Amino acid sequence: MKYKAFLAAIVFVLPLFCAAADPETSVVPSAFQTQSERVSVDQRVRRYLTPARVVWTSESGVSRTDEIFAPSLLQTSTADMRGGFRMEKNGDAPCAILLDFGAEFHGGIRLESRDLTPAGGSVGKSVRVRVRFGESADEAMAEMGEKGTVNEHSMRDMIVNVPWLGAVEFGESAFRFVRLDLVDAGSSVNFDSIRGVFVLRDIPQPGSFRCSDERLNQIWRTAAYTQLLTMQRYIFEGAKRDRLVWYGDFNPQAMTTLNVFGAPDVLKETLGAYAETTWPLPNYMNGFPNYSLWWLISVSDLYHYTGDLEYLRLRSPYLFGLFRAIKKQVKENGQAGFPAEFLDWPTADNPQAQHSGTHAIFTIAVERVLEIAKALDDDAVEAEAAEVLAKLRSFVPDNVGVKQSAALMALAGLEDPAKPNVDVVAKNGGEYFSTFYGYYMLEALAQGGRRAEALDIIREYWGAMLDVGATTFWEDFNLKWLENAGRIDELTPAGKDSLHGDRGAYCYEGFRHSLCHGWSSGPAPWLTRYVLGVTPATPGFAEVNFDPFLGDLDWAEGTVPTPRGAIRVRVEKNPDGTLKKEITLPEGCVVRQ
Repeated sequence: MKYKAFLAAIVFVLPLFCAAADPETSVVPSAFQTQSERVSVDQRVRRYLTPARVVWTSESGVSRTDEIFAPSLLQTSTADMRGGFRMEKNGDAPCAILLDFGAEFHGGIRLESRDLTPAGGSVGKSVRVRVRFGESADEAMAEMGEKGTVNEHSMRDMIVNVPWLGAVEFGESAFRFVRLDLVDAGSSVNFDSIRGVFVLRDIPQPGSFRCSDERLNQIWRTAAYTQLLTMQRYIFEGAKRDRLVWYGDFNPQAMTTLNVFGAPDVLKETLGAYAETTWPLPNYMNGFPNYSLWWLISVSDLYHYTGDLEYLRLRSPYLFGLFRAIKKQVKENGQAGFPAEFLDWPTADNPQAQHSGTHAIFTIAVERVLEIAKALDDDAVEAEAAEVLAKLRSFVPDNVGVKQSAALMALAGLEDPAKPNVDVVAKNGGEYFSTFYGYYMLEALAQGGRRAEALDIIREYWGAMLDVGATTFWEDFNLKWLENAGRIDELTPAGKDSLHGDRGAYCYEGFRHSLCHGWSSGPAPWLTRYVLGVTPATPGFAEVNFDPFLGDLDWAEGTVPTPRGAIRVRVEKNPDGTLKKEITLPEGCVVRQ
């Protein structure tokens, strides 16, 4: 305990001294100081994690596994050189262990050795260890190329050298499980410690949600945590894969961030300078026209939640230039579309669904341009946007019975009343939902007056992932995948399918499938918006909409980030079924009557 207290004090105090150092008197070379153009500062922190359990070991070569869980100072000691967790490879027999850290996290692993014996002929005093990361237990056990395993965007399968009386720290991916194999016959190693390295943005979390249903509480926390793991140097799509910024997939992530973490710099930077410099006009974001529309919508959402007019002004030359480029894609009859349209992978084989959904996104985007032009007092753009929006609303495509396109059409107000579209979304509950467009399906249900059905679908669809061991939400999921499948947190038993390795489709077949995808975090903002019932009535929450809903819940409470401070809500069901509503507002906020 004394060591832990001492280390905690060092970790806390050292940055204070470093931050206060005078650049002219600092011992750090000027080229390496934060003021240098050569230096980029990582805003993330590192936490070192002890494994939660041993899932599996080879039949021989592994001993003293209890030492894996012993406290560590993360500094190799020369005391008791022969102690610690031991691996010893004899002949061709495997010498391996599979560890579970208890939950998925972003980062890597640190291996620290005491004594070791190199294999004959090795260079230097080190041993070779093969490391396999896995979001599921099955993935960590898989060979490269087996059922879609890849080293793509991040390394999941590699061989590293562990030095005598030293440490190696490596990996930048997302995983829960790690398999370690001693590679060379005749080698052995005594590990001082094996630790996961959790790399994250340790940013404030002013948003919260709790209710009388613990399943919904767990879903909210898991959705928010999923998004946190994708908030690295910028906000990318998947913590394992794809570690790239895809603006067409970004909007649910933006909404989760705004409702859980507020408007941190990483959100503004990802939507701002990074986007505009990476995809200068006349290029479309990520090469997809639809993605530029979603970027525009996400910037508008950021403005709704922050009221930051200066940020909007910075974006306006690009934003209005983009509008004037895309408006050329609207025909005289009001029909909008692009040569290459894309909603999500489950609709990739349905051109009509892609087209009707694209028309709806186009309509929402132009409506947002109109709002932004009004906010910035740009009369010329306002007039152009109003004319284009009127054309778009005059054309109503067919939703072709697909939940994605029906949800978007409902949200765009392309059918009055919107009931036929909402009926399509609600049909058969969570069947044919998707983790990505599920957010818009939930939104359509709520705006169509069917919040109770949306709550049931959240429990059924996202809850089903929790039931099979998920600690983050996935790139995609289908309730039918559960048939004859094992869990992701155990090795799949004989006679069962691997839920990770034997499922998936399109670009996410098998183990290539990401089990931590930010676009799947939609239940977090939805529960805040439609159970707590808090949304901005005016940009920046000067006025607040307060319309809570409990359905079959007894109570719900939480906090909602605003630039003026957190809004606190508590809603309880009275014996007669009416609601007791309490809302505490920061200074400068009023509830719209």
